[in-house]
Amino acid sequence: MGKNITLTASDGHKLSAYRADPAGTLKGGVVVIQEIFGVNHHIRTVCDRLASEGYAAVAPALFDRIEPGFQCGYSPEEISAAMRFVQNPDFGAFLRDTTAAISELTAVNPVSIMGFCLGGTVAFAAACNLDGLFSAVCYYGGFIAKMADQKPKIPTQMHFGALDTHIPLSDVEMIRKKRPECEVHVYPGADHGFNCDERASYNKEAATLAWQRSMDWIGRAKASAKSVQ
Repeated sequence: MGKNITLTASDGHKLSAYRADPAGTLKGGVVVIQEIFGVNHHIRTVCDRLASEGYAAVAPALFDRIEPGFQCGYSPEEISAAMRFVQNPDFGAFLRDTTAAISELTAVNPVSIMGFCLGGTVAFAAACNLDGLFSAVCYYGGFIAKMADQKPKIPTQMHFGALDTHIPLSDVEMIRKKRPECEVHVYPGADHGFNCDERASYNKEAATLAWQRSMDWIGRAKASAKSVQ
């Protein structure tokens, strides 16, 4: 369903991306932001799934600035190796590359953003700092708590697992208090990465409900954007 494309960021950096387009009626666009595992099979599957829901989806390869073409799976060795990309994350660069993906979808407004893990944080940062977006969905973004003093410019929804040791519930409660305008969901029995059916932490019940909520949220993007303007 999808294809590989090339994007150009504002600083001239060229990065790869995966794009999937719907076969039928086009509802809008969604920028999909990767986990630390690159634009791998799971992220491409998310794009394909969004396309089946009627959205053109683009997933920019945020690590192309460091290691072009990087992607991996979920073995302990691969997870350990991928952690090097977030030891000192350059969110400025991530946002430049995200902006390039938003621009790719400008013709299919409204454009929303959806991110997972690292991408969940990037999606929150994009909601606070970038233009051209109508709504944001953030799955288990580990750095959101550190950014929670920033206020999103667009309707923002978040999903967390109650058993996620990477993001303690105390962080989630802090986010709730600092960002009461955001919709925050916590899933009992769900761990970090619960949306990915290729990981041991996959939780079908939580993933199904979170996806339904995400689609409803993105589907209301136009109306929600008007209400905050």
